[in-house]
Amino acid sequence: MTDSLLFIPDISGFTKFVQNTEIEHSQHVISELLEVLIKANTQDLRLAEVEGDALFFFKENEIPSQEKLLAQIETMFTAFYSHLKLLEKNRICPCNACAAAPDLQLKIIAHCGDLQFITVQQKQKPFGECVIEAHRLLKNSIASDQYTLISKNLSEIIGLPDDYKSKLYDFKGGTDAYDGKEIGYVYSEIDKNKLKLTSFATPEMVEFQCPPSVVIEKEFDVSASQLMELVTNYSYRHHWAKGVDKFEYNPDEVTRLGTEHVCVIDGKRLNFTTITKKVEPGHLIYGELTKDLPIDSLYQFFTFIPVSDQSCRILVEMYPIAKSLLKKLILTLFIKRAIKKSTNTSLNTLKSFAEKN
Repeated sequence: MTDSLLFIPDISGFTKFVQNTEIEHSQHVISELLEVLIKANTQDLRLAEVEGDALFFFKENEIPSQEKLLAQIETMFTAFYSHLKLLEKNRICPCNACAAAPDLQLKIIAHCGDLQFITVQQKQKPFGECVIEAHRLLKNSIASDQYTLISKNLSEIIGLPDDYKSKLYDFKGGTDAYDGKEIGYVYSEIDKNKLKLTSFATPEMVEFQCPPSVVIEKEFDVSASQLMELVTNYSYRHHWAKGVDKFEYNPDEVTRLGTEHVCVIDGKRLNFTTITKKVEPGHLIYGELTKDLPIDSLYQFFTFIPVSDQSCRILVEMYPIAKSLLKKLILTLFIKRAIKKSTNTSLNTLKSFAEKN
C-alpha cells in the first residue's frame, strides 16, 4: 500500500499561555491561530482532528514532493507569524493574553506510513502505528520550540538529505527512542526573520482639529481594564447598549484595531470599525467608526481612566461629521440630541451591570 502523509502543526507554549493569561482571550487567540493554519493548507490535506493546540492533517495514499512539502511548511509558518504580527501591531487590549500572544511559537511534524482508519461516532479517524509515531515525535529532544521535523522515513521518500540547506532551512539529523524503538528524523529550526511575513497596514491614529460634539464622563467602581473588557467584548453589549436589537460579530476574535461588528437597530444595519486616537499615558482607549448614519460619519471614543485598582472614570467623546448643509441640519436638530440621550442611558446601564458583575 502507498504511504500516507501525516502532518501536525503544533503551537508551542500553549499550556503556559493559557494557564498564565486571561482564559477567554487566550482561547480566542488560539482559535484564530488554528483557523489561520487551516486556511494555509495548500496541499489539500485532510483535517482529522483539532487537538487543543495542534492540528492533525493527513493525505491518504499520497506523499507530496520535497518541493511541495517544504513549501507547505513555509506557508504555514509564514501565515502563523504574520498573524501574530497583526495581533501585536493592532492590539488595544491590555490583558496578559493579548500582550503575551506574540511569544507563541510553532513547530510542525511530518511523518508517513501505512494509514488505517477506525470509525468513532460514524466518523472515520486515522489509526495505526504511524499515527502513534507522529504524535510521539512531538516529544523529542530538540532544544527549540520553533522548528520543523521530518521523520527519516519521509525524508528518504522525498529525497531530503540530512544536511539540506536553503535560505530558510538548515536541516540536521536526529534520533529519539520511544518505547524502546529508535525513530530517526531530520529537523530545522525556523528563523521567523527569514520568513516573508504579510504586510499589514496599521490603522492610522485618528486626530481631530475640533473638540468633540458630545462629551460624557462617569465614575465606575470597577478597574479600568475590567470596564474596557465589558465595552470591547461584544458578547456583553446586549447587557448595556440600549436601543440595539442585535449585535453581529466574530465570537472567536479578540477585538483589535480594524475589527468590525454590526449593530442592528430597527432593521437597519450599522457597520462599525475599531479605531483609536492618542491618550495620556496610563489611560486605555477604545474607538468605533460608522458611516451608516444619515450624516457622513460618527467617531466615538471610550477612554478608561484609572482612579484606583478597583475604580475608574470613563470619558465618552463623540465626533459626528456632517458635510452638507442638509446633513448639518439633521445633525443639529435630531442626531446629536438622540446620541447624547442614548449614550447616557447606556452608560447608566453599563454602570449597574459592571458593578453587579
